[in-house]
Amino acid sequence: MILKSRPDKILVAFSYIFLVLFCLTILYPFWNIIVISFNESNDTARGGLTVFTREFTLENYKQVFKDTRLLGAFKISALRTIISTFCATLFTSMFAYGISRKQLKFRRFYLKYCTLTMYISAGLIPTYILFRSIHLINNFWVYVVPWLFSAYNMIIFKSFFENLSDGLIDAAKIDGAGEYLTFFKVVIPVSKPVYATLALFVAVGQWNSWFDSVIYITKSELLTLPALLRQIINSNTVEQLLAQLNVSATEAIVSKISTRSLSSATMIVSVVPIILVYPFLQKYFAGGIMLGSIKE
Repeated sequence: MILKSRPDKILVAFSYIFLVLFCLTILYPFWNIIVISFNESNDTARGGLTVFTREFTLENYKQVFKDTRLLGAFKISALRTIISTFCATLFTSMFAYGISRKQLKFRRFYLKYCTLTMYISAGLIPTYILFRSIHLINNFWVYVVPWLFSAYNMIIFKSFFENLSDGLIDAAKIDGAGEYLTFFKVVIPVSKPVYATLALFVAVGQWNSWFDSVIYITKSELLTLPALLRQIINSNTVEQLLAQLNVSATEAIVSKISTRSLSSATMIVSVVPIILVYPFLQKYFAGGIMLGSIKE
């Protein structure tokens, strides 16, 4: 785009300045937490930490990784994210593919029924009673089963599948492929953008989810990383925080660690893994983010 008029150049310059400042307001708090997590806690207490550390140390992370509960919670969160993301995208896409086929009987009824669940919920207490009756309380599968279907993701899958060429699917059926073979061998390979986009959405939601762990889980060995992080951040006193991380008061004094430095290091440990996933899905995510915006 070539800008000729002075007002247009001023508007573009202002837009860039605004976007840069907006990005800084989002990124700086996260960067400040990183700085605090790598800084010696007594020096952090002096204040004035902004962009760089003054007394670099890895002691905060050493203390965090000494906690066996943290490693266990990390494992639960990783398993939850991997299993639920795979199952949720597969089952939701299979349902969406069926809904996208115009020859399906009662197609409109199924679509309206699923859309209704986006606006009406049974509530927390009936959901808890239901999960208890099917033995999901204090069960790892409470992290997977409720996520198997998403009406919102189904609509996105459906919109993508409806834009696929009918000739592609008809050619597979002429060659003798059934519905399942057509779906797995033809539809999925050409639908990588939508799968990558929604898999990323589901994975981020699963990794960050803590509410279901707090409500449906009482066993400490089944706590997820965000739920454990919540307990650590909500510790009101130094003694409570050290107890959460299994750190003795003497060890805290000798190692020069504090509540703020430990909680900052724990937050970074919980955030970094999901950030590292994005580069592997970026090329598909860029194409999938515009799904449904253009109709052929």
